[in-house]
Amino acid sequence: MGENIIYFIDVTNRDGVQTSRLGLAKLQKTIINLMLNDMGITQSEFGFPTTEHEINYLNANMDLVYRNVITKTKLSGWMRAMAEDVNHSFENVPRLQYCNLSQSTSEQMTNGKYQGKKTLDDILKMTVDAVKEAKRCNARMIGVNAEDASRSDLNYLIKYANECKAAGAKRFRYCDTLGFDDPFTAYDRIYTIAKETKMDIELHFHNDLGMAVGCSVMGAKAAIDAGVDAYINTAINGMGERAGNADLVSCLLSVMKSSGFKDKYKIDPQIDLSKAWKLAKYTAYAFHLDLPINQVAVGDNAFAHESGIHADGALKDRRNYELYDFEELGRGEPEIIETGRMITVGEYGGIKGFRNVYENLELEFHDEDEARNILELCRYANVHTQRPLTDSELKFIYYYPDIAAKILTVTPYYLPTGALKQRIDNETRLNISVV
Repeated sequence: MGENIIYFIDVTNRDGVQTSRLGLAKLQKTIINLMLNDMGITQSEFGFPTTEHEINYLNANMDLVYRNVITKTKLSGWMRAMAEDVNHSFENVPRLQYCNLSQSTSEQMTNGKYQGKKTLDDILKMTVDAVKEAKRCNARMIGVNAEDASRSDLNYLIKYANECKAAGAKRFRYCDTLGFDDPFTAYDRIYTIAKETKMDIELHFHNDLGMAVGCSVMGAKAAIDAGVDAYINTAINGMGERAGNADLVSCLLSVMKSSGFKDKYKIDPQIDLSKAWKLAKYTAYAFHLDLPINQVAVGDNAFAHESGIHADGALKDRRNYELYDFEELGRGEPEIIETGRMITVGEYGGIKGFRNVYENLELEFHDEDEARNILELCRYANVHTQRPLTDSELKFIYYYPDIAAKILTVTPYYLPTGALKQRIDNETRLNISVV
């Protein structure tokens, strides 16, 4: 095969947090970025630069980049492909360098969203103008997203990609927004787009029909076969809208271990699979979820054998019934569950219990002021996460208290003017109860 490479862009902190009825605190999103970096994942789509409550978190994570804490994983922002949104994004996060600009490209979406007010030509012009604005804002890498690409006209997608490329875009994201494609169709369409545009291709598949991983892998194969780099979009544990996105670990293993890919296609060489277990476990905890027992590679039963034939075969030679080793995922260390006295750090915790927790982490405070400041930050962190703080979270707050404080600072937008002010004044005057 050629020298083109398959890279991975994790979208947990953007698309994953759009999982209905679930979410992540900003501290948890930050820890995920740090773990993705530790794992060597190419890029993290870390949030929405036009969303006010994201701004402190986004800028704090850019601080981690400029302090050389996040060094392997590029942080990218998602925004609508509208010049005004792009401008607003770079005003909010001035050091942002990577961005993806998104527009709907199917007749269904265009007609359904814009109600006849915009044509596909209008959509294309808006996107091109947004690319030019991102270039003016000194974006280092500009990607353009075709939402609902799997239901979009193929010739229009090629035109869309080529004109955006001419304006300065570097990548084209093929978004199977409804999980409509099958692997064979995905291969054919993406191969054609890659051949006609010579643009690197991002593969963004949803799991509505259970084929997100298969489509992602075949889409990557199509891009490589056509002579461009592939960027598989994933989410940790398959989180995301409706049935979720393509699972990070499943996609990695498919490219690294499957019969048609192993030793045939190159992946980003900085990726360290041994960090996968820790990342999957933390993300499940942060989302307040248990990992499915049969989750690929990281579920409790992924390496469990019960039937006599399987157990006997695995004990004689693990390759009889295990395609890869559990140690490759960073598994194998015993999990210790405290069944006696347990001291945790929470929003109402005191200084003695707090010191005990940090002593167990072998972290010392140089004076009482340092201890009490870190304690207060931990209290605020617990208000945000509503879960006992993990070792990773506690260590982050200890080492980067100023950045932690920025992440934990969320100032709601509130401007009581006009009708809102009048209503509040009336409610105050009348002492109206909402309970």
